[in-house]
Amino acid sequence: MRLRSIGTTAALALTLAACSSAGAGSGPEKSQAASATTLAPLPTLAPATSTSTSTTEAPTTSTTAPVASADASIPAVRALQERLTELGYDVGPIDGKWGSRTTYSVMAFQKVEGLSRDGQDGPQTQAALATATKPGPMLPGGSPTRIEIDVARQVLFYWVNGSLARILPVSTGNNEAYCVEGECSVAVTPGGSFRIGRKAAGLEIAPLGELWWPMYFNGGIAIHGSPSVPGYPASHGCIRIPMYAAPTFFDQVAGGTRVHVLNSPEAVAPPDEGKAVPNAVAPPDTTPTTVAPAPSTTTTSVPATTTSTAVPVTLPPTVTTTTVVP
Repeated sequence: MRLRSIGTTAALALTLAACSSAGAGSGPEKSQAASATTLAPLPTLAPATSTSTSTTEAPTTSTTAPVASADASIPAVRALQERLTELGYDVGPIDGKWGSRTTYSVMAFQKVEGLSRDGQDGPQTQAALATATKPGPMLPGGSPTRIEIDVARQVLFYWVNGSLARILPVSTGNNEAYCVEGECSVAVTPGGSFRIGRKAAGLEIAPLGELWWPMYFNGGIAIHGSPSVPGYPASHGCIRIPMYAAPTFFDQVAGGTRVHVLNSPEAVAPPDEGKAVPNAVAPPDTTPTTVAPAPSTTTTSVPATTTSTAVPVTLPPTVTTTTVVP
């Protein structure tokens, strides 16, 4: 019994010596019967936990600028009015507000410069305004105070003491045949030199229509206000001017003032048959008013985002099992 115990003790001592010397690289000194070292398999790891935050619907942020009031003064319109006034056009008060008076003034400028007559300050009109100069007289040797009507361009120039005082858009005879009260003729604005004759404040009714603040200068042909002054010839022969200009122009122009109708053939004028209408109420201008566009609405879309956060996993330590070979 004692010998067997000593043998067992010796075997254990040899095994322990082999384990301690394995780390020092003394492989030849190992005993094959001493021991075997086996690594336990790694534990199965749970997948990394992912925390995701998803925005399924993209939030939309809308910023709407307040719509400008119709009575607001717009700097660009004010600058346009100042430029037109500098060139002699009848803009009226420079207030930065776009109304029919500004539209008519732009149209008059377009007529003088040979542009499209839409009454709006588009790119071509703006370019022309940048380089335009005040129009010169059509009759350099005419009377210092006179009215020049250019039928070809559909515009009126009013000269006072040799200076250009006012430019207005007009609409003259459309050169079409018409019949009234059994008599037929052609709508022509006769050319020639004339003088302002009879003037009638307010409204007069003639066989061919309504004449507001008419100033007759050739039989029944008159300069008068009308709610319809398009960019082309449209009358039966009279010279239509915008309603806003009719009463003030009536007051400015004295009887006997020279009127020169240019670029139109001479023709026989109809007789003056106007009849006054007491207490008539003048209609407003009906030319479309150009309205400044409302400020645009800016919409900002934020794309949906997904945020993933990986949770770190700590591996367990390696487990070493030592098995003693019997």
